[in-house]
Amino acid sequence: MTTEDKTARLGAVYQAENPADVARVYDSWAEKYDADMSLAGYRHPAISLAILARHVPKGAKPLLDAGAGTGLIGEWLAITGFGDVEALDISSGMLSVAERKGVYKALHQAALGTTLPFADNQFAAVISAGVFTTGHVGVEGLDDLFRVCAPEGIIVLTIKDALWQSGFCARIRELEAAGVCTLIDDTGPYVSMPGEEGTTPSRCIALKVM
Repeated sequence: MTTEDKTARLGAVYQAENPADVARVYDSWAEKYDADMSLAGYRHPAISLAILARHVPKGAKPLLDAGAGTGLIGEWLAITGFGDVEALDISSGMLSVAERKGVYKALHQAALGTTLPFADNQFAAVISAGVFTTGHVGVEGLDDLFRVCAPEGIIVLTIKDALWQSGFCARIRELEAAGVCTLIDDTGPYVSMPGEEGTTPSRCIALKVM
């Protein structure tokens, strides 16, 4: 895939108007996704894993990779001692690639922002990288993550900074005031794909569920 093809894929993802559009783009991109994002210098997986490891003990289980895609984070979670991880993604094509890597206990196709196919308080921690961004999932995707994450559990999210400024930060403050969670880490803005010209900043946060 050429640089132009990759840029077109990213543009199509960011311009998606509904979950079906998002799934369609990722289905067609799945086989080339890892190589393309590597060339772009994609930093979300490394940064979110570092934040998770700061707050979640090695071997904690089970974990949920929400928006797992091709399993980039799942591979690194397994290497660093988090071996009991389930994957959730909207794209069957991406999940097919993730399944071949053999790093997930189970794989589930569903969209964040809907009721997820998990029991209450099921996971010790949740990690979600590259999902809360333009054309994907907004602040509405938070609610069910709190339901499925156990009390005292950790939720690590990357968030496009424009979404953070336009309502995400305010929602987190509301949830803190309501005793739902506590913001325990925030990287501040960084560029997620330094190999892509014009990439806008994102940030990574960690929330402790109360």
